[in-house]
Amino acid sequence: MLIDAKRGPGLDHSEVTELLELAVHEDEEALAAAKALYRSEDNGCLLRLYQEEGETIGLIGFHMDSDTGTLTIQHISVFPEYRNQGFGRGLILEALMEQSPDTIKAVVDEEAADFYRNIGFIVTSEGVSPSGAERFLCVYHAVEREDEF
Repeated sequence: MLIDAKRGPGLDHSEVTELLELAVHEDEEALAAAKALYRSEDNGCLLRLYQEEGETIGLIGFHMDSDTGTLTIQHISVFPEYRNQGFGRGLILEALMEQSPDTIKAVVDEEAADFYRNIGFIVTSEGVSPSGAERFLCVYHAVEREDEF
């Protein structure tokens, strides 16, 4: 079940902070930027925790653009002990059911690109970022392929 992390435990709750740290590879500046992104009410970014049987498993942060029908994943992470059990895919499915987008997209590094590729996203290189890391655009057309996910 997805719960609103901003209104539930809050952005400064230890589990929320730990999961966001995992999503940003423990980069303190990126963590501060992520928290600022979700604190802002005017940008439409939502942060959801996934809980099962009272245990927090992971989180997904996204922006839903209702004009284009596109859900853009900003952050996604699962506690290490729950990885490789389908919870990352489950987070995306829950967001899909909650928001009903036409398209889901994310821009990620090479390691995360494999995750998205494995669950049916189309993955293409966006080239090398200023930091020198290759970035990938991952796209899933939910309207056309809903039954395949």
